Amino acid sequence: MSTITPWWRSAVIYQVYIRSFADGNGDGEGDIAGLRSRLPYLKALGVDALWINPWYKSPMADGGYDVADFRAIDPLFGTLADAEQLIEDAHRHGIRIIPDIVPNHTSDQHAWFQQALAAGPGGPERDRYIFRPGRGPDGAQPPNNWVSCFGGPAWTRVPDGDWYLHLFPPQQPDLNWQHPDVHAEFESILRFWFSRGVDGFRIDVAHGLAKDPELPDLAQAQIPHPHWDRDDVHAIYRTWRKIADEYPGDRTFAAEAWTDTPDRLAAYVRPDGLHTAFNFDFLMASWDAKVLRAAIDDSLAMLSSVGAPATWVLSNHDVMRHTSRYARPNVKRWIPNVPYLPDGPADLELGTRRARAAALLMLALPGGAYIYQGDELGLPEVEDLPEAVRQDPVWERSSHTNPGRDGCRVPIPWSGDVAPFGFSPAGATAAPWLPQPPDWGSRSVEAQTGDETSMLELYRTALQLRRDNRALGDGTMTWLDTPADILAFHRDPGLVCVVNLSTETYRLPDHTTILLVSGPVEDGLLEPDQAVWLKN
Repeated sequence: MSTITPWWRSAVIYQVYIRSFADGNGDGEGDIAGLRSRLPYLKALGVDALWINPWYKSPMADGGYDVADFRAIDPLFGTLADAEQLIEDAHRHGIRIIPDIVPNHTSDQHAWFQQALAAGPGGPERDRYIFRPGRGPDGAQPPNNWVSCFGGPAWTRVPDGDWYLHLFPPQQPDLNWQHPDVHAEFESILRFWFSRGVDGFRIDVAHGLAKDPELPDLAQAQIPHPHWDRDDVHAIYRTWRKIADEYPGDRTFAAEAWTDTPDRLAAYVRPDGLHTAFNFDFLMASWDAKVLRAAIDDSLAMLSSVGAPATWVLSNHDVMRHTSRYARPNVKRWIPNVPYLPDGPADLELGTRRARAAALLMLALPGGAYIYQGDELGLPEVEDLPEAVRQDPVWERSSHTNPGRDGCRVPIPWSGDVAPFGFSPAGATAAPWLPQPPDWGSRSVEAQTGDETSMLELYRTALQLRRDNRALGDGTMTWLDTPADILAFHRDPGLVCVVNLSTETYRLPDHTTILLVSGPVEDGLLEPDQAVWLKN
């Protein structure tokens, strides 16, 4: 292991939802070829690594999170050779690669699950998953009352009478992590990709692998929970950490771990466990100084207790884009697995102003940060997708009451004034897999490049300052005394971030230079919903 500070403690990691990033072959679907062609853009943006959503072979019942083969690339995206070339090209650009890994479940088309179905009740192949007989005289009732995160029961019955567990859609059967084959398989998968040069993994549903072997009914507020955040998961990750440590270059794991309390999250990032965990309290917070400060304080206190860095994030592929969340006067707290149905139409001018300020807040906080593709363009949620084009299984399983996540997954615009806005190569006849709004030309990379007032140039400048300024990235912070609706903190040496969440202008503290501001500052007054970095 390296003796210098590991890169991941301060990294800015760019999330690539590969299907919607760049289409290299003209079929309307993003792919590895498209991503490779945009590496110069990502290098110029200033990111340290790419987190790539699943690119493995998959029937795509849930956007690739239903994996049929963890050692193969889905033909939709390219080949294993393409992935290996991408890793090499990215490293040449100084960018690290962090794929997703999905250990809680597989696709129902995975060879193991097909073997389990063929084996029949009692067959040893079924032990790699969680099959059980049903309840009731004829076994017609599910084994317990657990429900799927995407709506409906968490159990599906197969023709021979057994039921299998799926905490997500039926196409994603849960693995049985009490079985040694499962442990051995994922340890092998980690080595397969580490040997090909990946720099780490983002772990999907990191809190969900272990289940109570008794499979009891779920009671309200049950502790410990029978299938979320059980202590057994940490032994798995201690083994994974040892594997990562065998490889050079500070390989890293980032956990998607949902927990009820900060101390439960801290358990995932102890020195012998995973390296980082997503900060969902910050992402879920409303646009309110008190709420944001509490999320920041709680996260830093929890993580410092185990020596782990924070990782801040504003949007991802599972939530409404923050430009649209912030575009309502009264921003709701986002709650996982609950439809985010904001009040009233979006005021995108307001949302964009707040999103610019939020970017400066996030990038000034101690630790690392994640940027979801299109955040740097200020893309809003596409809230008016026609029902006929929606593909997220959440939409169907909620009987069309939850719009799902398609609105944050619309392919991003690169250039031009008409769709596909450079997403696909010139001359391509296939439309993007989700339709882009007709006015997105003004939000494209081409349109924003060189415009000092654009979101893209704000991000580029902020990331350059992070690289050049020792005060930013990993470290500590000190709050400054301010009115209740103002967030202001000091980063040593000599940097102050101020965010105005009030409805009045705020006079800036003494400083020598304004390094970066999200909007105009006149006569030393910071406007509402604006942020600034100061040198003092």
